[in-house]
Amino acid sequence: MKLQLLHKNPQVNLYIANVDNTFKAPYFSGGVSAGFPSPAEDHIHTKLDLNELLITHPSATYYVRVVGDSMLEAGIVSGDLLIVDRSIEVKNNSIVVAYVDGEFTVKRFQKIFNKVYLKPENKQYKSIEIKKDMDFEVFGVVVHAIHHFI
Repeated sequence: MKLQLLHKNPQVNLYIANVDNTFKAPYFSGGVSAGFPSPAEDHIHTKLDLNELLITHPSATYYVRVVGDSMLEAGIVSGDLLIVDRSIEVKNNSIVVAYVDGEFTVKRFQKIFNKVYLKPENKQYKSIEIKKDMDFEVFGVVVHAIHHFI
């Protein structure tokens, strides 16, 4: 899959979600056992297009590659490809891509009383309290993380 660049700076590259092309791969509807193996060929149900499955709002969706380890405990690691939807309402505890004082970051959005925090999911990092004088914008809600094992 070739990604079209939407925005580039030293911290992050944002890519446009191109859903014009389809790629349908075999889909095993019976699932796969994480315990005792079972024959899977009997369970081929149909073909699945990942664009249809993962992207609900194509015109509001983009990809971004993760750099760093601040979200390890949320299962997001450096090198993962995030699918981010700008049309989804940010709620308390959403994982978001945000712009804070010239830098992009992925963190958990938390509102406690009248204060907003961006909370990392790694105890080695501290939460960022968003103050009125900061340049802050949420660039979307993370809806999926594609994790590479190889």
